Amino acid sequence: MTTTPDSWFEWLARRRFGGDAALERASMEKLARVRDDVLDRSALVAGETLLDVGCGDGLIGLGALDRGAGIVVFSDVSEQLLSSCREAAEALGVIDHCRFALAAADDLAAVERESVDVVTTRSVLIYVAGKREAFEEFFRVLRPGGRISLYEPINRLARCDDGARLGGYDVTPVASIAARLRAVYEAVQPPDRDPMLDFDDRDLLRHCETAGFFPVELLLRVEVRPLEPLAWETFLDVAGNPKIPTLREAMEQALTPDERARLTAHLRPLVESGHGTWRMGHAFLSARKPDGD
Repeated sequence: MTTTPDSWFEWLARRRFGGDAALERASMEKLARVRDDVLDRSALVAGETLLDVGCGDGLIGLGALDRGAGIVVFSDVSEQLLSSCREAAEALGVIDHCRFALAAADDLAAVERESVDVVTTRSVLIYVAGKREAFEEFFRVLRPGGRISLYEPINRLARCDDGARLGGYDVTPVASIAARLRAVYEAVQPPDRDPMLDFDDRDLLRHCETAGFFPVELLLRVEVRPLEPLAWETFLDVAGNPKIPTLREAMEQALTPDERARLTAHLRPLVESGHGTWRMGHAFLSARKPDGD
């Protein structure tokens, strides 16, 4: 599967929920809580300028406008997502308070030096190989005294390297089949060098301090809990991120019809009953650019 800038639009609009309206509602409720945490930690003051890096569907940027931001700069690598944010802002009557920048997190040349008061991200740096450069760019575009407020999943905590699990479910009885599926995903996202897997909270802290931010606060939340029951068709059609195939696509690519049937017979009851384990880390990082820099 080839990732293009507007693969992000397709993923955000459809592939992340597998066409399941109930899953979409539940997921958006959780994301709203993340948005609120990010904005709370940003200490946004009414009238300030906020740059939302990797703005996606505008969740944080539009939330900042609700809180009185003077200007929100929506920045993303996807022109379609920027257009979607522009349409949403026009529908809400806040377009005069919006600016739009086609830019990557590690190259914000479209944003002037010391032109914003707050920089936010939500699940952005996990896709960026140049995390150090991204923090340097955040520092550059902030005015003295400006703040960053970032949320990033720590996917290293979700990994299970013993080969016994797939998507949080025990696949020991079909281990050889699961291994072939795992190879499909690891070909797209090599675990030893993919940006989603090559860092943890300590790396975020190091890059932040090296860029010059002080003081810095990082909160790490770790979840280990039962998975929610999920409809099998939804499970087949959800893509965990924009870079990877759905399970249905991976099965069609790597498995024979008999193997697909065997995997389904084993995995479907576990998925539909919630007999699996969810593991994830959540890093909330906030920091300040010192005055006078």
